[in-house]
Amino acid sequence: MSKIAQLEQEIQALTPEELLEFRGWFKEFEAKLWDEEFERDVKAGRLDALAEQAIRDFQAGQFRKL
Repeated sequence: MSKIAQLEQEIQALTPEELLEFRGWFKEFEAKLWDEEFERDVKAGRLDALAEQAIRDFQAGQFRKL
């Protein structure tokens, strides 16, 4: 049995309280991974072009208030 299949079975066997706790943990875990990926992208300059375009658009008045 694959690790994923085993995890699926274990998650399905959780009580509602355990599932709620797992959801909270997984949400934080996934957010941390996303933050780390974002930081790597920033350091590598992968977002520079997007930021520069956003600044140009703002300076040209091409924006809308949220």
